[in-house]
Amino acid sequence: MSDSKIKKAVELLYTGRSRTAARFRYALMAFDIATVTFFVVTVPLIPTANVLAIDYAIGSVILVDFLARLWIAPSKLRMVRQIYTLADILVILSLLLAPFIAHNLAFLRVLRTLRLLHSYHVLRDLRGEASIFRKHEEVIVSTVNLFVFIFLVTALVYALQFRENPDISSFVDALYFTVATLTTTGFGDITLTGDAGRLLTVFIMIVGVALFLKLAQAIFRPQKIAYTCAECGLSRHETDAVHCKHCGESIKIETEGHN
Repeated sequence: MSDSKIKKAVELLYTGRSRTAARFRYALMAFDIATVTFFVVTVPLIPTANVLAIDYAIGSVILVDFLARLWIAPSKLRMVRQIYTLADILVILSLLLAPFIAHNLAFLRVLRTLRLLHSYHVLRDLRGEASIFRKHEEVIVSTVNLFVFIFLVTALVYALQFRENPDISSFVDALYFTVATLTTTGFGDITLTGDAGRLLTVFIMIVGVALFLKLAQAIFRPQKIAYTCAECGLSRHETDAVHCKHCGESIKIETEGHN
């Protein structure tokens, strides 16, 4: 098989609309969820030979995925500039260079959470196949973004404060502090030390409150469905809309019915 045919086959797996392509992308998302869970569990641990072997295996898979996406990218420079691509590069380096970097940089692996839902055209697949996702897309995406932020910040708090702050003796302590801070509960039983710790606390509160407000807005405002009007580009419409409220163009939103 020629290189052009192989490239086309790979491109269809990542961007195509077939059932095989969708299953491939769902498998990649499942792999991401499994690896992020592994990263969260192993961040607090001193790496053993078995953990390092799994790190290498995961890093190799992510590297192959990264090279495949780079190969088929219409604009390689544009892809490299994306935040998800930069996160992948950091994750790959933290895994494949694990024996040569400081253990407190292991939190970089949790950056893999940035790819959840925001890659592989998974959002498009879910809109087409899951009616519950179409109806509650904003709520689901806002919830995922909030949990991604919590995971990232918890790993960062743990990496920066473990062994230096007596209040942070486990990953659970870091998680407890992060949630208490971003909900502005602030019990005060755990505080971060140093100027960097205080600045990180301010960052958690500002971004955390913004993400909570985004989630609350998505929950309480009227439901809308993601559908782009071909005439004016309005991307969200009422669930029972038959015309675009902006330009009046007829729209054909997929709905459910009963026989």
